[in-house]
Amino acid sequence: MMKIYKANRKGGFKYILIGSIIFPIIFFLVDKNKYIEQPLLILLLLIPMLLLTWIYFGTYYKIENGKLFYQSAFLRGYIEISSIQEIQIGKTLWMGIKPALARNGLIIKSSKINIIYIAPENNQELIADLLKSNPQIKISE
Repeated sequence: MMKIYKANRKGGFKYILIGSIIFPIIFFLVDKNKYIEQPLLILLLLIPMLLLTWIYFGTYYKIENGKLFYQSAFLRGYIEISSIQEIQIGKTLWMGIKPALARNGLIIKSSKINIIYIAPENNQELIADLLKSNPQIKISE
């Protein structure tokens, strides 16, 4: 069974993405000749936008073969569901492994990877599916 969970995209990240799109346009419009003469500068302006777009649209989670896979652009990996010890609901992790775009997600503690923070669109749906594979997971709020 494979199930994909979309990332929660609510919050401030979308404003950062919009800013990364608007700022290159403004810079280009302010001094068009400079960018036309040196096209490499356009690429330098677009790199942050491309990276943030990749993160925004490339963040998701999936359960497959007893593993919870996570991906957020270049940050990817998995956790053995059998090694998950605790899930904290509605919390936000500010440091550490954080393949997430929003706050109030899930902090997952396992015996293999210490702590990881994810933020699916529906926390309860993901937790229910994880509990089917490992009913020993402690859930806390």
